[in-house]
Amino acid sequence: MSSRSIIKSILITAIVFSGAVKLYSSPSEAGVTFLTISPGARPTGMGDSFVAIADDATATWWNPAGLARQSGRELTFMHANWLPGFNLNDMYYDFLAYKQEIPGLGVIGGNITYFYLGEQTKTDEYGTEQGTFKTYETAMTVSYGTDLSDDLFIGLNAKFIYSHLSDSGAGNEQGSGTGHSMALDLGMLYQTDYDLDIGLAITNLGPKISYIDYEQADPLPTTMRLGLAYYLFYDDYNSLVLTSDMTKLLVRRGKDLDEGEDGIDTSDEWNYTDPIWKALFTSWTDDDGFKDLVYGLGAEYWYNKMISLRIGFWNDDMGDISATTYGTSLRYDKYIFDFSYLDAGEGHPLTDTMRFSLNIGF
Repeated sequence: MSSRSIIKSILITAIVFSGAVKLYSSPSEAGVTFLTISPGARPTGMGDSFVAIADDATATWWNPAGLARQSGRELTFMHANWLPGFNLNDMYYDFLAYKQEIPGLGVIGGNITYFYLGEQTKTDEYGTEQGTFKTYETAMTVSYGTDLSDDLFIGLNAKFIYSHLSDSGAGNEQGSGTGHSMALDLGMLYQTDYDLDIGLAITNLGPKISYIDYEQADPLPTTMRLGLAYYLFYDDYNSLVLTSDMTKLLVRRGKDLDEGEDGIDTSDEWNYTDPIWKALFTSWTDDDGFKDLVYGLGAEYWYNKMISLRIGFWNDDMGDISATTYGTSLRYDKYIFDFSYLDAGEGHPLTDTMRFSLNIGF
């Protein structure tokens, strides 16, 4: 195996195992897709439909505009063993988030995401083993949300992304096995007069990430989420909210139209990606178009603000994947314990994925 193939195989492994299976049936569409793994046992128990609620510290990931409707301080931590269907006990995903109200200014917050892919074996171009190395990816985000009116809220995230796929480059490749980038998230949330909230977030707007050289760089998984939350009823003892989210990857690859000698097309369509500003529009008009939309539905019931039950469903037609989710919460004083379970069908690697979250209010 050549050094180039070794690095590429590591990249593909990282992308496939990132857990963004439901978003991308074509794993080479974008890099660092760990950024699309849904944090929080509460949102994931509702079919990953949370962008129009975003009423806890996980809003720093789902929709920073949701921070503007919050008060006080809160710390959230989530842990999940990843792809249990593959029995890879050394793969896991951790998420830590914090938010704090600043009276008169708005709400600030941030989160840290850490995705550990385990220990890998390094080989040379002849397949000879040369030791092992650890593969992991992380992102650090700072968030801000504020209100523009009594009904309209906006938010902004700024994040640093670091991907460590290997300790060094392979063979004569220029790359070091690591890559980094910066990105922005934009969020909006609108409260209507009919117990219906509308949320919109566009995430991971930033330059490509490169491991080998910029000619082989991958775009970030720029993603749009549009959601609704309808509060069917709520009082001092009972509340029920119904949610729906639509998710779209805003990345488009195509030919660069380069020509070699004698007018022969030498372009590689997978080495060219539309710029971010262009892909926001062209990703809707390419061959995938609306086919790669992912839909999520959810419901959350709370009794006496002490215990909750959740159910959800999401579907990705293009990836031929669908899943049912379940969740529950227990509140004790300032502590909330959340749990969710995902069922994607017998034999699917995501089946039996369990997430555990702890929320602490101050």
